[in-house]
Amino acid sequence: MRIAFQGEPGAYSEQAVFGYFGAVETQPCETFDKVFDAVSSRSAESALIPIENSLAGSIHQNYDLLLRHNLHITGEYLLRVRHCLIAAPGVTAAEICNVISHPQALGQCADYLRARGWQPEAVYDTAGSVKILKESGSRHTAAIASRRAADLYGMEILQEGIEDNPENFTRFLEISRSPRPAEGGEAKTSIVFTLKNTPGALFKALSVFALREIDLTKIESRPLAGKPWEYLFYVDFLGAAEAQTARRALDHLGEYAVMLRVLGSYPRFVAKENK
Repeated sequence: MRIAFQGEPGAYSEQAVFGYFGAVETQPCETFDKVFDAVSSRSAESALIPIENSLAGSIHQNYDLLLRHNLHITGEYLLRVRHCLIAAPGVTAAEICNVISHPQALGQCADYLRARGWQPEAVYDTAGSVKILKESGSRHTAAIASRRAADLYGMEILQEGIEDNPENFTRFLEISRSPRPAEGGEAKTSIVFTLKNTPGALFKALSVFALREIDLTKIESRPLAGKPWEYLFYVDFLGAAEAQTARRALDHLGEYAVMLRVLGSYPRFVAKENK
């Protein structure tokens, strides 16, 4: 099985792939667009994409790509992100002047960097920052990435767990060409819809879930391309779309929605230690 992800080998997305799928072949992709293309073109069986971080918020580009492609959400995974300060072998913290990484990683370690007077510099990827560091041979630059990235590129970890807030989790979605029944355990469903811009439209749309005591776990709005000040609404709720209560709610929502699409029903992630 080949699974696509965005980033260099050693990226947090690849770590999530191994955590979710186990031992599989991975396909690194330079951009999120190429991840979706890999699944659509069948060069990868499925992919794992980040959709939101507990500190940095939603990855809006991936919401837009979910709408643009005819793919299905078939699973989710939560990764606890532990950032490592990585340098070339033999380098000490006293030699460091600047630190490179993905902008989100730099932001999540901003207090740590500021306290030491180190200058942050943004690059395209966390694991990619370690690759850049290795190729440069610099003794005055460090990178922020995963332990696996340090191991892959033969670099040293000066400190682990440098994120400012330990409650740092990234939620990933599995995307596939075909839907997969959410069998066993608790299911979750993701949908997207648009509404007429009329008073009370969103209230009426969300009330179809409240009336049936369906738990909404996420609401995200995105601009509707080509229609200024109109929006797409992405909603996650507990339950499978095929369940009778959810089906009635979606039928009711269809009475208000200009467009309604079920992006997928899938098993809700449960950490192994809580099973």
